[in-house]
Amino acid sequence: MRYGVNLLNFGSGTTPDSLVRQAADARELGFEFAMISDHIAVTPDVHEVYPAPFYDQFVLAAHLAGRVPGLRLGTTITVIPYRHPLQTARLAANIDRLNAAGFILGAGVGWSAAEYAALGVPFHERGAITDEYLTAIRAAWREDPTSFQGTYVSYEDVRTAPSPATRPQLPVWVGGNSPAAQRRAARLGEAWHPFMPTREALRTALPRIAAEAGAAGRPVPDLAPRLQIRLGGVPDADDRPLGHGSLDQIRGDLETLAALGATDVLLDTYPGTPGERAGADDDRRVLELLMSVAQGTIGSS
Repeated sequence: MRYGVNLLNFGSGTTPDSLVRQAADARELGFEFAMISDHIAVTPDVHEVYPAPFYDQFVLAAHLAGRVPGLRLGTTITVIPYRHPLQTARLAANIDRLNAAGFILGAGVGWSAAEYAALGVPFHERGAITDEYLTAIRAAWREDPTSFQGTYVSYEDVRTAPSPATRPQLPVWVGGNSPAAQRRAARLGEAWHPFMPTREALRTALPRIAAEAGAAGRPVPDLAPRLQIRLGGVPDADDRPLGHGSLDQIRGDLETLAALGATDVLLDTYPGTPGERAGADDDRRVLELLMSVAQGTIGSS
């Protein structure tokens, strides 16, 4: 399995220098990729959880591409309805060209109704918009010029170069834990990217995703979960989020993911609220511990 880090691109004390340091620390510790979160309109509900300043994920990825060589970059996730699909396709392809280690487009529907309202996008249609936009994005990477006729967007003969450097397909990791997200991953993704999954949820979802992919005539998407890391004593149960618990429990979680065929694991040190967030030095210590655990897991498997 490959291991990555969620870069914390928001909150008090976040600066261009601190963001480069996070990425450089990840590379120095042996992580292979780093991913960045998405918000455009930091409405009050977003600010409560992911406070401003909030650095744009695509701008930050382009910034890091020239400063931290060898680190693959990506988004966890891009809220697909927030941008025109041609813009998203071009941003992702450009960064894939600019970063020799490549780019991963994490894709999802988001959660903030207030942010959707601020951007003038219908919240209750976010699933349908995401499906249509992802179809258009994938076509834009394949076709130059590209044309598309849909419910939410239509255009003719638009030039799309440069195409992504990653071939045959710039990978789309579809985020979300719901059955709809699982179906979307099977039909439109190279990987399923759930957040805070449990053993029970994975064992239920993976056969469903495989069946959906088979029905669509597509390869079964990879498993590439994002684990929120919370160190401490947590009773062991099938509904415990993987990544919550002692180092021994997390070692077991990584072994479980390897047994389930996970290809990539994204580690997220953000505890979920600004008040609980540790400093950069604490985050680095946790990531160093986790990389030691991960390397031990790899060695024993």
